[in-house]
Parts: sequence; C-alpha cells; structure tokens
Amino acid sequence: MMYPFMTLEDDTEIVHSEILEDNGKETVKVYIKKPVEGGFLSAECYLPDYQWKNIEGFIDEDIKKFREFLESTAHIIIRLAREGGFDNAANF
Repeated sequence: MMYPFMTLEDDTEIVHSEILEDNGKETVKVYIKKPVEGGFLSAECYLPDYQWKNIEGFIDEDIKKFREFLESTAHIIIRLAREGGFDNAANF
C-alpha cells in the first residue's frame, strides 16, 4: 500500500510505502511522480539507503533536489511508514 506524503507546488506527488523487509532490514519505498503533457515523470527511492530505481524523465539535477528533500524528511517518512501513513499516525 502507498500512502500520500506531500504534493509540491508544481504538482509533483510524493508517496511512500509501509515498512518493507529487505534481508531483515527495514526499508521504505518513496515514489515521486510529476504530471507532464502526455504522461508523468517518475522515480523510486528506497530509504534509508537512498537507492534510486526506475527513474523515468527526471534529470540528474531533479534527482539531486529530491535527494536533498528526502534527506531532510526521511525520519518523518519512515515513522509514517511504521504507523500506516498520516491518517493513522499519532502525535503529528
């Protein structure tokens, strides 16, 4: 399941998964998509390692900007992933 996290001013949507297990380690998939004429730009980032996959249309500068954003919010995203998103999170 994917949970909404944030929509940026340019309509870029950021959503995240619940906690996933990867060889006994907690990970969270963050999916970023931006609507453009004819479709979407998209990318996946797996926290806490900031491993990027399936980058479609975003340029290196975009990914750098998203990484900086995720570095400042990863602790929140991971906590929300553990608690089932904003709707189920306590004390937010």
